[in-house]
Amino acid sequence: MSRTNRRRTRIFVLLGIAVFAIAGALGYIEFVFSRPIGEGPAGPEVDRAAFQSTWSDQPIHVIGLGDSVTAGLGAKNKSHSYFNRVLENPSDEQVAMEGICLKSVLPNLTHHNYAISGSESETHLEVIRDTIPVNDNAFGIVLMTSGGNDLIHSYGRSAPRECGMYGATLEQAEPWIANFEVRLRIMLIELQRKFPLGCEIYLGDIYDPTDGVGDAPSIFLPDWPDGLTIHARYNRTIRSVADEFENVFVVPLYDTFLGHGSHCRQFWRANYDRDDPHYWFYDNIEDPNDRGYDAIRRVFLNTIVSQSDLRPIPL
Repeated sequence: MSRTNRRRTRIFVLLGIAVFAIAGALGYIEFVFSRPIGEGPAGPEVDRAAFQSTWSDQPIHVIGLGDSVTAGLGAKNKSHSYFNRVLENPSDEQVAMEGICLKSVLPNLTHHNYAISGSESETHLEVIRDTIPVNDNAFGIVLMTSGGNDLIHSYGRSAPRECGMYGATLEQAEPWIANFEVRLRIMLIELQRKFPLGCEIYLGDIYDPTDGVGDAPSIFLPDWPDGLTIHARYNRTIRSVADEFENVFVVPLYDTFLGHGSHCRQFWRANYDRDDPHYWFYDNIEDPNDRGYDAIRRVFLNTIVSQSDLRPIPL
């Protein structure tokens, strides 16, 4: 082979290596760091037929309780929080969701949101006891998220503690999980005392921004070896305590959000959502973005439709 041909071959090899390196870098960025939000509706469809006629004319009082998810942190405006969108459609509502809200079927509805951004479950019990009044004149609907901040605070920046257990071992967390079970049961009992005419409580379980992988560095937090196990134990507690009450229903936020966290672009993952491979979380990681809140309001509405005794049984 001539010197010219050898030089040409070397150039082609170097170009090939460069192209391969660039493609690899772009692929790494796309599948590891890229988290596009996407556009349009997010989450499951809601049956329009369920909202075509009045469910009840009686006075209904809806309250929100819990942390920043129910407070709406991360929504583009107040009307786009899941709590407000469950109640009524915003002015810029999607065509497919127009008329699909509680005010369409419960005309004598009032509401108040007691949720506090950044709050933990101990605070939620205090709010129930000290802030929420007894409502003698209306049936109650409670929309609630509690426990998520117990897990994630304080992001590994301090030693784990009860209601701030990030980085804890399962052994450390066992008594805190047991206390959460007792605390949640008391919350549900005391909420029902606030509504002598009866109530329904819709309690969201806790989603996972790592899509079930558990690699905390993918959401820019310190590694937490027992994180997924403790998270699963909290969700198991939420479901088991809710099962003790006929009028408490778990809203499946965990299942709904799988595939929309830090690994949303990784098509080889079991939880990859081919129809909507986009990120549903806000900049702070722990709260939803606007599309995430759309998904939450849909799954709350679907749970209400399937479980509420206020809705007439179809003939």
